Amino acid sequence: MKRIWYIFGSIIIILALAVLIDVPKGPNLFGKDIKTHLGLDLQGGTELTYLADLSKSTDKSKDLNNLINVFRQRIDRLGVAEPTIQQQGTDQILIQLPGIKDINVAIATIGQTYELTFMTQAADATAGLQLQDYYQTDYSYPGYWQPTDLTGKDLISSDVTYQNSSSGAGTSAPVVSLTFNDAGKSKFATMTKDNLNKQIAIVLDNRIVSAPTVQAEIADGKAIVTGQKDIKEAKKLSDRLNEGMLPIPAKVIAQQNVGATLGADSIKRSLTAGIIGLILVGLFMVIHYKFPGAVAVVALVIYSLISLALFKIIPVTMTLAGIAGFILSIGMAVDANILIFERTREELRLGKDIVTAIEEGFKRAWNSIRDSNFSTLITCIILFSFGTGIIKGFALTLAVGVLVSIFTAVTVSRTFLLLLAKTNLRKYLHV
Repeated sequence: MKRIWYIFGSIIIILALAVLIDVPKGPNLFGKDIKTHLGLDLQGGTELTYLADLSKSTDKSKDLNNLINVFRQRIDRLGVAEPTIQQQGTDQILIQLPGIKDINVAIATIGQTYELTFMTQAADATAGLQLQDYYQTDYSYPGYWQPTDLTGKDLISSDVTYQNSSSGAGTSAPVVSLTFNDAGKSKFATMTKDNLNKQIAIVLDNRIVSAPTVQAEIADGKAIVTGQKDIKEAKKLSDRLNEGMLPIPAKVIAQQNVGATLGADSIKRSLTAGIIGLILVGLFMVIHYKFPGAVAVVALVIYSLISLALFKIIPVTMTLAGIAGFILSIGMAVDANILIFERTREELRLGKDIVTAIEEGFKRAWNSIRDSNFSTLITCIILFSFGTGIIKGFALTLAVGVLVSIFTAVTVSRTFLLLLAKTNLRKYLHV
């Protein structure tokens, strides 16, 4: 019995935290506000479709993925929460930016052709300009930088390899190797000769990807960039260099604003549908199972509060499809209680006391609950892995709902029923 009270206390703590998170503003966790993230169809924003010019590409799939990565970096600078960036067909990219109302700002930020350039240190502001880091928008490299005629067009390849560590002991460290064409070989040789013991900035989108120091003159067109702490960092640098080797022009072929009025109306209708569904399910449970049905309704309310809190914590970008997944999971949440109550009813018909009947009912129903929910989770994983942005949102909210429903049905309902079975209300627990 003491164990049941511990579980009950844990449920109350979890519920209190869920309610705290569910309040409109939400708490501040580790310096980050917890809030509901709305998708384009609910919040409004901008939708752009780009057509990439792949006429000069030798690997269209790779170059289009590189362009998507560049777009993603640019969109991060806009501060957009959960943007959608996905390939359409063989040469188009769909971008959805929730909360961005000015299409011209979005196009100006993400639409220009990108190019990789190599820059050297300048004497002062009159000869060069300050540049920020490619990954940290709030960090600027010291000094001033001036462009050279060495660009990504002069680069043949960039690969990740290993080099023996200077410390010896048989260890090796990941490095990024660069190979230039004939024109680039000559330019790079002159650049390294004139900038010994100075930094050369590798710049993409006017932001510094890396700024290695020249250790020696390199005349053969083959260079190695060291200093990467692990293979992941080295691969990231190599990918950025490959992105800039062949600039891929892209132009906007479709653009539209999604109004916030549509979003507000969609949220209102979805909430109304969810509340009506919750009420109807609750009425069915109370009418059919009486007092245990009321306990199931309480568990269902707890389920809803915990699910909404998890949506904010993860965070899940709520779209109409995501809300549909959540509403669907409400029915699945009560389904487990129905299985349990029916099994409990069978045990009571065999003449067992209420506590034993509840315990046996949960045990006998568990296999069916586990198998049905597990098959749903497999479907959610497949939809999330291969679906588009809207389908991913539906799959994620449904999966979270299924996991929480297992907890509320198997733990919350069971704990409440067992505690009530020890009180004078036990006579009302016969289903």
